Amino acid sequence: MIPAERIKRSRLMIVDDQEANVLLLERMLQSAGFTNVVSTSDPAEVEDLYNGFRPDLLLLDLHMPRLDGFAVMEKLKAGLGNDYLPILVLTADSTRETRLKALEAGAKDFLTKPLDPVEVMNRIRNLLEVRLLYEDLRNQNAILEEKVRERTQELKDTRLEVIHRLGRAAEFRDEGTGLHLMRISRFSVCLSKAVGLPGDITDLLYSASPMHDIGKIGIPDRILFKEGRLDDEEWAIMRTHTTIGADLLSGHDSPLMKTAAQIALTHHERWDGGGYPSGLRGEDIPMEGRIVALCDVFDALISRRPYKEKWPLGQAVMNIEAESGGAFDPYLVAKFHESLMEIKEVFRQLEMKILPDYRHGM
Repeated sequence: MIPAERIKRSRLMIVDDQEANVLLLERMLQSAGFTNVVSTSDPAEVEDLYNGFRPDLLLLDLHMPRLDGFAVMEKLKAGLGNDYLPILVLTADSTRETRLKALEAGAKDFLTKPLDPVEVMNRIRNLLEVRLLYEDLRNQNAILEEKVRERTQELKDTRLEVIHRLGRAAEFRDEGTGLHLMRISRFSVCLSKAVGLPGDITDLLYSASPMHDIGKIGIPDRILFKEGRLDDEEWAIMRTHTTIGADLLSGHDSPLMKTAAQIALTHHERWDGGGYPSGLRGEDIPMEGRIVALCDVFDALISRRPYKEKWPLGQAVMNIEAESGGAFDPYLVAKFHESLMEIKEVFRQLEMKILPDYRHGM
């Protein structure tokens, strides 16, 4: 039940070419406690007046010169969209044909002239109750939709947090800061944007790339943390981190997990076909795998590892460019070169630990 005071605060709009009728309705409404009322005796003004006032109820005369009530309803219908506007028709014509035509045009109820004040108020209150209940339902739906959006975002954020923590599980013991994963994510974004990949693919790369080395969880510590070069047997075991990672991440149909599994499997393939585990060549290597492969090597060069010291940025860039057509897609190397300023800024900000999520500030 809608409170009477709320009904009286509703916005009402009167349209009648007879000023005497307008005045009569205004007095009736004022006596009943309605204070938010606008009116016009010129139907040509209705559209602009409606758009500015957005009434809860329209009291509309049918038979007016130049623009009758049917034409007014037709004009308003185009601008209503999903809104619900009750229209109370005022007419001295009570024929069945007129009533049916008015209903088809959008009228919700009728008042026959001359007007009976008691009937007028009852019809108005009934229509306003429906209008306000509709408004409440729409607002409630909007609140529920917002809660669903918030919950969906919360679940997405939680999922991404779990993903990043899984990625760090493979990196934590040799780089507890997790900066390697952050750099891979953001370098991949820089390169993805330079290539012109769609935003949703860039988002997937940002979220999936931290899992590229998740398969290292299955590599023995004596190999993973060995000082110096690996022998052939150890190197063969190390290479299995690609298939281990793909196995860990496969079996789920979400685009994120599919992308992560694809990257884990292919980020050590080479453009010239000399990579592993499958020896893929050229464009047979998925673009996501090619991007992460380049970013992973670049970050490995500029980072200290158990088997090497970190390289200066300039020397690392020269190495990437030297591998164009060998380890890396020449097109990606060219785009990498174009993105160097942005990549260097990412590196600088991460070293200072001030880099935000790229979607909210990069």
